[in-house]
Amino acid sequence: MMSVKEIMEPISAEMSEFEVRFRENMKSEVPMLDKVTHYVIRRKGKQMRPMFIFLTAKMLGEVNDKSYDAATLVELLHTATLVHDDVVDDANERRGFFSVNALWKNKIAVLVGDYMLSKVLTLSIEKNNADLLAIVARTVKEMSEGELLQIEKARKMDITEEVYFNVIQKKTASLIATCCEGGALSVGREDVSEKMRQFGEAIGIAFQIKDDIFDYGTPNDIGKPTGLDIRERKMTLPLIYVLNTAPVEIKNTLINIVKNHNENPKKVKEAVDLVIKHGGIEYTHAKMLEYKEKALELIADIPDSEAKKAILGLVEYTTNRKK
Repeated sequence: MMSVKEIMEPISAEMSEFEVRFRENMKSEVPMLDKVTHYVIRRKGKQMRPMFIFLTAKMLGEVNDKSYDAATLVELLHTATLVHDDVVDDANERRGFFSVNALWKNKIAVLVGDYMLSKVLTLSIEKNNADLLAIVARTVKEMSEGELLQIEKARKMDITEEVYFNVIQKKTASLIATCCEGGALSVGREDVSEKMRQFGEAIGIAFQIKDDIFDYGTPNDIGKPTGLDIRERKMTLPLIYVLNTAPVEIKNTLINIVKNHNENPKKVKEAVDLVIKHGGIEYTHAKMLEYKEKALELIADIPDSEAKKAILGLVEYTTNRKK
């Protein structure tokens, strides 16, 4: 499997240039805002989303100013949602750093997220990127709908597989879909932009399914299962599958644990073991591979290049990563 460093090789210059441009775009005349956004930029993760944009653009054409614009818009949106999520979840940490709301309180965190969303609008208008703004706006709508749908369904614990896929398509996959579509649009490849959107969506769904599996340990048992999703009453695919297919007494035991004993580590472990025993992980793993194959089929006829090789490496990384 290619490492993240190897995947980034064909776009390393673009990623460095993007860092500079992104910091430039985040500057503000309000000192406090500057301080907070500087802190947010410093603690960013692997930056998978800009990678998808630049690799797609390079696979289909030549990276240009519009490709950087697309990456900036997506990264602004992604960062705004993370800042807002920390407020909603009352989280004090993200990736080992204090969250914005832990350091500056909720009101400031919400306003900083709002500022980033406003930058999405102003930058799009300044650069005349109405097409990019249209797909980013669609993503904001879908991500919000996905979150609300998940909250509504988690309360009743009657979520079907169809609803689950609807939630993750909106919540997680819509942003990766926009990256791949935006990458295509940025190099004038409207002819394949819809196909690239579908590619990104399939990868986004596979990515989220992989996250669901982590909560139960992996098939090779790398890392101990945490049961965190059960503790947080999240309805993920392994649990949904077992609730829909296991004998009624197993279903009732699981519902009882998730609803009434989700703070009890012993009971949470019992639930994790039941989900594994009744085939929840095998089924989920098979579903993840289905979406991976769908993604690979969608780009099979695109000519080979270093960028395509790297994007295939990114697909492998998404489904084989250890964390």
